[in-house]
Amino acid sequence: MKQVVKSEKSAKALGPYSAGIAIDSFVFLSGQLGINQNGDLVSDNVVEQTKQAFVNIKNLLESQGLTYSDIIKTTVFLSNIEDFGKVNEEYGKYFDNAYPARSCFEVACLPKNAKVEIECIAWREK
Repeated sequence: MKQVVKSEKSAKALGPYSAGIAIDSFVFLSGQLGINQNGDLVSDNVVEQTKQAFVNIKNLLESQGLTYSDIIKTTVFLSNIEDFGKVNEEYGKYFDNAYPARSCFEVACLPKNAKVEIECIAWREK
């Protein structure tokens, strides 16, 4: 049975979707922007937005009893691929040497004109 994933510590979804869905051993998180609980971008800086996206991911994972180490796949969307190096450096701080699989793309535009959005899939042992 699927369960909606949400956290009172993170902003609500910006549209008709769930912040995440848990089903069986998997937790699928929708793309997380660098927004605060009010739904505002924390900064125009891509590194600060990346940090906040990871805070939002952490809050959602914690609501399921999970941590960053349970993430098995991420997808990173960038509004400018030139930011890859900065985002990559910050991204690496959240994982040990067992990095999740990852895809990274430049996209034409992100919601709220954000510079980065990160979605992920986590897995929990039963």
